[in-house]
Amino acid sequence: MSGHSSRADEWIALATEKYLDMVYRLAHARTGSRQDAEDVTQEVMLKLVNHAGEIESERHLKAWLIRVTVNQGNSLFRSAWKRLTAPMNEAVLANLPGPPPNDRLDEALSHLNPNLRIAIHLFYYEDMSINEIAETLHIRPAAVKVRLSRARKILRDELAGEGGVTDVPE
Repeated sequence: MSGHSSRADEWIALATEKYLDMVYRLAHARTGSRQDAEDVTQEVMLKLVNHAGEIESERHLKAWLIRVTVNQGNSLFRSAWKRLTAPMNEAVLANLPGPPPNDRLDEALSHLNPNLRIAIHLFYYEDMSINEIAETLHIRPAAVKVRLSRARKILRDELAGEGGVTDVPE
């Protein structure tokens, strides 16, 4: 890492220690795939190595990581490689090592449009305010509210349709 200042190294260390899990969870929320989430996370961290000197504060670092993660997830879906690959069938996925697919909520979340899933993830899992989400995603707060509302309705309908939860928190 020659050419990096000690401050840039501190941002990289902080991102690795404090925000790496957040980047991975957001990438997984965007891609719906463990392997794709790992690829996106790696790309985000590589980009941070090249741009750490531009980071001004911890708040800026967190917002930068979220924005780059969302952009990398979007880039993944635009790539020719992703468009030409087919998902594995359920029988193959069931035999893969690692934990089995989680619960009904994870399943319902995976059915959401990625923009709705990202809004839900940032609001509930990363405890970001509507204004913080709007600023990070470069959209209006009203658009964030609409995305959250739509996502909650879809989740409520899907989970209630399975005899499950009928109350999704506002």
